[in-house]
Amino acid sequence: MRIAAKCPICSKPADEKHRPFCSKRCADIDLGRWLKEGYRVETEEGPGEDEPGGGSRG
Repeated sequence: MRIAAKCPICSKPADEKHRPFCSKRCADIDLGRWLKEGYRVETEEGPGEDEPGGGSRG
């Protein structure tokens, strides 16, 4: 038995054409969130490493 995937934006059943989303609209909403930095990816950087001159580069 296969479990139907749900759209991560609106929870409707995902459409194969726009997978994992249900529609182009939901895919575009997700893309907009990435482009506006609405999502964050955790890293193991120490304090100050994301600031100019604060890292251990070079």
